[in-house]
Amino acid sequence: MKYIEEFNDPELARRLLDEIRATVTRPWAMMEVCGGQTHSIIRHGIDQLLPEEVELIHGPGCPVCVTPLEMIDKALAIAARPNVVFCSFGDMLRVPGTDRDLFRVKGEGGDVRVVYSPLDALQIARREPDKEVVFFGIGFETTAPANAMTVHEARRQGIRNFSLLVSHVRVPPAVEAIMTAPDCRVQAFLAAGHVCSVMGTAEYPELAERHRVPIVVTGFEPLDILEGVRRTVRQLERGEHRVENAYPRAVREAGNPSALRMIEEVFEVTDRAWRGIGMIPDSGWRLSRAFRAYDAEHRFDVGDVRTVESPECRSGEVLQGLLKPHECAAFGATCTPRTPLGATMVSSEGACAAYYLYRRLEVTPVG
Repeated sequence: MKYIEEFNDPELARRLLDEIRATVTRPWAMMEVCGGQTHSIIRHGIDQLLPEEVELIHGPGCPVCVTPLEMIDKALAIAARPNVVFCSFGDMLRVPGTDRDLFRVKGEGGDVRVVYSPLDALQIARREPDKEVVFFGIGFETTAPANAMTVHEARRQGIRNFSLLVSHVRVPPAVEAIMTAPDCRVQAFLAAGHVCSVMGTAEYPELAERHRVPIVVTGFEPLDILEGVRRTVRQLERGEHRVENAYPRAVREAGNPSALRMIEEVFEVTDRAWRGIGMIPDSGWRLSRAFRAYDAEHRFDVGDVRTVESPECRSGEVLQGLLKPHECAAFGATCTPRTPLGATMVSSEGACAAYYLYRRLEVTPVG
């Protein structure tokens, strides 16, 4: 219970809020990159407790939400094929493609299975050698080591009926894209602690220096986030732009060396499209040439997929921090968790899902 109760202390939260109020002298806008942080902020009402000068902007830190529509449609096409077992985490099943989702494919007879680890999918491939087993490998840097290790194990064990549909994205290039956008309002970042626990912080100082923004690594509990905000406000008020680690119980500067070695062996950096945002150079990973035989895109030849986004969905603006979910006219009306227009409404880390779940339902249509 230590790391549940210790970081939910109301008295310490009040002291941190008092210090933030005493420090801030002008409006500041900071972005929390991680969708898990967004849910914690909305669940606990942290954005409503902060002084009005401090604005939290929700960033593109939900891996399900930024998985491009093209990749979703490729997953649907593969999952619908005979003799394929398509494995995924549960929060991908309701993510809408152009005209259906994985639940629909399952209802139409596709063998779609929810698993809790890519290794579960590998076990299915071992038990059912007459089936082609595909795991939908999405995520930020956090989930990349497990997916890399699974492909590594498949090759080591000689399991040839397993493949990975890869849609991994990387945070630092997304920060670069946000800061170079012409309508950017972000003045600081709360960096995702779980990403940095894998990758470390080495990629961030150059970003902080070039764009003159503080970057503070934070966790996910209320006190983690408030401490991150406190340190960020202090830097902003002092005119500083450094990388600070406010999550030392999980994050080291060098990250996790074993995980980094596994990623480097199995993956290579590539350009990646982000749903609702567009192409960001060097922002993703794909399987390296040595492991290309386990790449589901190549194995099933799904390169000719054509996609159509919903014209009503404004999740791209939400992911870029340009729009709060309840400011979208479709939010809570034509777009709900049962009838989603975009992934941000159904992902467990989506901003729209957080606003809907925690009853931030006041719809404020904007032009």
